Amino acid sequence: MRLFETRPGDDGLPGPERALAVLALVTGTLMAVVDTTMINLALPIIAADLGASASRSVWITNIFQVVCAAFLLVFAGLSELITRRRLYLLGLSTFVVASLGAALSRNLEMLLVFRAFQGLGAAATLSIGPSLYRLIFPSRLLGSALGLSALVVAGGYAAGPTLSGVILSFADWPWLFALNVPLGLCSLYFAAKALPRDPARQGSFDVAGALYSMAMLASFFLAMDGVGHAAYLEAGAWSALCVVAAFAFVRRQRRAAYPLLPLSVFSEMRFTLAVSASGLAFIGQGLTFVALSFFYQDQMGLSPLETAWLFTPWPLAIMVVGPLAGRLADKVNPSVLSSVGLAFLIVGLVALALVDESTSAAGSLWRTALCGIGFGLFQPPNNREMMASLPVARSANVSGVMSTMRTVGQSFGVAVVGAALALGLAVQATLWFGAFTTLLALVASLSRVSLAGRALVERRASSRRD
Repeated sequence: MRLFETRPGDDGLPGPERALAVLALVTGTLMAVVDTTMINLALPIIAADLGASASRSVWITNIFQVVCAAFLLVFAGLSELITRRRLYLLGLSTFVVASLGAALSRNLEMLLVFRAFQGLGAAATLSIGPSLYRLIFPSRLLGSALGLSALVVAGGYAAGPTLSGVILSFADWPWLFALNVPLGLCSLYFAAKALPRDPARQGSFDVAGALYSMAMLASFFLAMDGVGHAAYLEAGAWSALCVVAAFAFVRRQRRAAYPLLPLSVFSEMRFTLAVSASGLAFIGQGLTFVALSFFYQDQMGLSPLETAWLFTPWPLAIMVVGPLAGRLADKVNPSVLSSVGLAFLIVGLVALALVDESTSAAGSLWRTALCGIGFGLFQPPNNREMMASLPVARSANVSGVMSTMRTVGQSFGVAVVGAALALGLAVQATLWFGAFTTLLALVASLSRVSLAGRALVERRASSRRD
């Protein structure tokens, strides 16, 4: 297989070790992604079994997301000090133990504690996952590797609801968490055996920056959750805390001897524009899934299973197109590929915004598939630009920013839908907003085409010299 071929002069791991390391990353990522989508479907069943109200049971999902979001930048920075290998093993171990604890929980409070620890473990693995791909694979295959990463994440989102339905059809909800234990132990074995040993950075850890980062990201997520539930006073308070924490975080990063996130990385325009495009595109993706869920079920009267089926083309298209886009990004200008993908995504979102009660299932399916094709063309090349635009030494920071922008964008998109519903606006109107933010992402992507083109020419010249 091309991804595991070794050529003279390759950096990264040799082919056999590369395969084992990828297996560890794939299983670890799948657990974190599938876990979120599985639990969402099971919330009513868990709430009934534990005697919890619907409003309290929502925190089974929320606490995982808040903790995970709060620690993404922290763990990316910490990985430089303790190495990515150790952080990944620690995070994976935490996730597995917390999954066992969640499976054994017999009241809501106990379950919430273990869900928080699951979020902690997931943050450790997801924050550095993309940077580990850069250590594992040779530079010539970086786009292909990130295409594989996109395939795994999309596959997890697609499989989660189905897997949850299958398990709940013959077993109780604790098995949703227990499933992570054998998978996690296998992943731990492969990770300990094959993940590369990267050198630790000397120096101190930016504790103040970490605290500001946690406050900033956690309050942002809680503010977006408040907007989504029309709790505007609460959302305003969390937003104020987010702004204050963000100001303090930026000020600290300018003064710290070893900043958690060196702000100098944003002086590289290829990186900054790729980050901007990513965040704006994820707003469109995040709001689309929530908006269409309400539209299909509340206005078209479809069941949750029928709604999930109408969403399936999106992740399936990413699974097919993403790896191909990643391979192409190693050979052609990745910014051009990303821009073409965003154009497809805009057309798909506009087409979905025009859906009404008379639209057939086939009419919805092709629109959703078009969005998936666009996102699959966009994400791996864009991630390659983020990762390749900075030195290898900054890979952990890039990985943390990449994961954070995905979380922030999706959370903001969900909040937009919640605000529209609270104001009595048509949920379809939010899709026009998603198309608009994706258009802004396209502008950012097109702005770096020439920069990425020059980098591609330099990479080819360097390859010929080697």
